[in-house]
Amino acid sequence: MKETLLTDLLGDKGNRQDFASVGGREKNRMKTARFKWVEKMKFTADTPSGDKLALDAAPEVGGENSGVRPGELTLIALGGCTSMDVVSILRKMRVEFDSFETIVEAEAAETHPKVWTKLHVRYIFTGKNIDETKVARAIELSSEKYCAVSAMLGKTAEMSHEYEIKTGS
Repeated sequence: MKETLLTDLLGDKGNRQDFASVGGREKNRMKTARFKWVEKMKFTADTPSGDKLALDAAPEVGGENSGVRPGELTLIALGGCTSMDVVSILRKMRVEFDSFETIVEAEAAETHPKVWTKLHVRYIFTGKNIDETKVARAIELSSEKYCAVSAMLGKTAEMSHEYEIKTGS
């Protein structure tokens, strides 16, 4: 099987090994996702962690709405990344809560490429005696230090965050 590398097409910049994936093995820290066309605009994706995902497009562009859209995945990635960070940080701070929800809202550019231009992340906690200072610090650490997805999307989008703490039983 012949392997074509991006550097073969674009020229070797001295980082040839960074683009290589041989026989499904990853070199360096590269992750590999594989996409297989099914029909129309539907694809299946194999994630680096071994999960499968269905992707599709809207009917107006030839899809059937039978899977998640690629742009939506970026919102899911942001919400998942920051949510996991915040829970992990709050656990280390010994902050207990009964429930936690994250909502990501986005605005896209009107012209192609329709990148996200505004992203707003809302964190909602329910519980007794939740330390607001620690919640704010956990969100700050996620958005400014730990969440790689936030760091990437923040290059093209204005990002904002807010939190709400509800008193629960």
